[in-house]
Amino acid sequence: MDYIIIVAGGKGLRMGSDIPKQFLPIGGKPVLMRTLERFREYSKDIHIILVLPEAQQAYWHELCQEYHFDVEYTLANGGQTRFHSVQNGLAKVPDDAIGVVGVHDGVRPFPSIEVIRNCYTTAREKKAVIPVIPVVETVRHLEGDQSKTVPRDAYRLVQTPQTFDIQLLKAANRQPYNDGFTDDASVVEAFGYNITLVEGNRENIKITTPYDLKIAEVLI
Repeated sequence: MDYIIIVAGGKGLRMGSDIPKQFLPIGGKPVLMRTLERFREYSKDIHIILVLPEAQQAYWHELCQEYHFDVEYTLANGGQTRFHSVQNGLAKVPDDAIGVVGVHDGVRPFPSIEVIRNCYTTAREKKAVIPVIPVVETVRHLEGDQSKTVPRDAYRLVQTPQTFDIQLLKAANRQPYNDGFTDDASVVEAFGYNITLVEGNRENIKITTPYDLKIAEVLI
């Protein structure tokens, strides 16, 4: 069986809102609900694991009742960092499970079905896969008070879902935490495994600012 761990631990600070960003509405429905619905649209069989801070769970349950939200999922508690939150989500996956597990940002409601499918399909062979998009703007590298242009063709912007062989991700997440773990690919890479890149979709934005909310409304 395949799994998707959806991590939603934002506090909404950059959004300037008292409501965590994953609960803000786009198109009349909370962001996080749209994210879960997208993965259910991809597969009626995929096992969805939602990782939420304990302090936010009561509010989430209220929203589910208010919006009559009926997508099935397993709930896990958020951790101190994203790494620890993913660990908590992985604990809900049986230790002997065979298949692919993805990790996705709860505030990315627009991964295309094609991208999700490509991530899972490729991970069955390559074991560790992330979606990326090209850098379209000029990039400069800072060195103290100096900077220089670097070739943008040598860089990619990373998205989610990041998909992995279940046993590989479980083993990688047994490593001690370090500050270099910025995403799940960095955890697996530190474990000594190469990452395969697949094409993402530009609409798969991470909603973190009021500007992003406006873009999301247009995409809806």
